Amino acid sequence: MKLFVYHTPEQAPNSEVPECAIAVDVLRATSTIATVLAAGGEAVQVFSDLDKLMQESENWQPEKRLRAGERGGGKVPGFELGNSPLDCTPELVQGRRLFISTTNGTRTLQRIQDAGAVIAAALINRAAVVKYVVDKEPLNVWIVGSGWEGSYSLEDTVCAGAIAHSVCQHTNLPIEKLAGNDEMISAISLYSQWEKNLLGLLHHASHGQRLLRLDCHEDLKYCSQTDILDVLPMQQEPGVLKKYG
Repeated sequence: MKLFVYHTPEQAPNSEVPECAIAVDVLRATSTIATVLAAGGEAVQVFSDLDKLMQESENWQPEKRLRAGERGGGKVPGFELGNSPLDCTPELVQGRRLFISTTNGTRTLQRIQDAGAVIAAALINRAAVVKYVVDKEPLNVWIVGSGWEGSYSLEDTVCAGAIAHSVCQHTNLPIEKLAGNDEMISAISLYSQWEKNLLGLLHHASHGQRLLRLDCHEDLKYCSQTDILDVLPMQQEPGVLKKYG
């Protein structure tokens, strides 16, 4: 098994398809996806295009759907939700499908949708993701960060490092045996430096600062927690993720 880390979807190779691909958007798409499915949501369907989201969601009865739209950290007008996992309570999402489009995370999921297994990961559900990887032992694993509009993000790289670090611990394999690229080693280094203060790192991150200016302090606190949700969002068909197992 080899682990590869790509900081943005644009960095992931176009000529290859891995056995397993893990999308990461800690702030906040994959954190929201994990939260919705843990709270009893029927599925999460992702879109990069808002018009396509509206068109597809019209095929569902209003009481069976929720629309979540985010651009630049803020909620899209006319949508029930933005991209805050804290709004996704069991009372709201139980039995409903979330149709979601975000600035970064949904692009990542669409970029890797042809992989053998497609998973959505965040810090909050890291343990469930690691358990799957360790149990299934896929030959190649891509951990693909969403970044911010094509550029590097601290929060996604530290999450990639948290996943890779835990896989190393559970397999008892040295980093050099598992590392598919240098980015994997650097991601583990970042996590090792900040694992005791992930909230502090999220406050340093440019997108974390952007969300703080939007008064999303509680979102950062929530998204900085590790291993609090035992849920594995897995793609069932292109763009549609459901709870695995």
